[in-house]
Amino acid sequence: MGATLGLATAPAQAAAPAAVAQTSCPTGWGSLDKARPASTTAPVRNVRTGRHACFDRMVIDVPGAGTGTGSWVRYVTQLRQDGSGRVVPVAGGAVLEVRVMAPSYDPETGAPTYPARPGRPLPGVDLTGYRTFRDARFAGSFEGDTQFGLGVRARLPFRVLTLTDRVVVDVAHSWTGR
Repeated sequence: MGATLGLATAPAQAAAPAAVAQTSCPTGWGSLDKARPASTTAPVRNVRTGRHACFDRMVIDVPGAGTGTGSWVRYVTQLRQDGSGRVVPVAGGAVLEVRVMAPSYDPETGAPTYPARPGRPLPGVDLTGYRTFRDARFAGSFEGDTQFGLGVRARLPFRVLTLTDRVVVDVAHSWTGR
């Protein structure tokens, strides 16, 4: 039966270049102080970071606080430890002071709930490969507030979100949304 079925073979075509996905990054966050007045006795349990297409993120976990955790985040020329005023060195072109109105210890026993030491890098946080973050330090916990230093590449726009049981700090990779 050597009949052909009328199928013609088309010449090979060059593959079209893959479309480059463009990420639309938020703009307008600004770099001025951001504060949310509230406090909780639920203690800080963990700090973690993540890389995103448009920003780097720090998350401070405060289980049991609900959305009642207050915060104050601002750029400072030096991070000064509450109580003592001691300077905590933080690497980077700019330093964000991240203050969460929650202790890093059990208020009833005084036992630490977050295993960090003042002046030292945050335990378990590795900033290798981040576009914006350069350093993350624990400053301490004093009178129910816990203080962190976040070293960033430059003074860049940031936002602060209070979600259920956590405070989130996002720092943009640039001012232009790219």
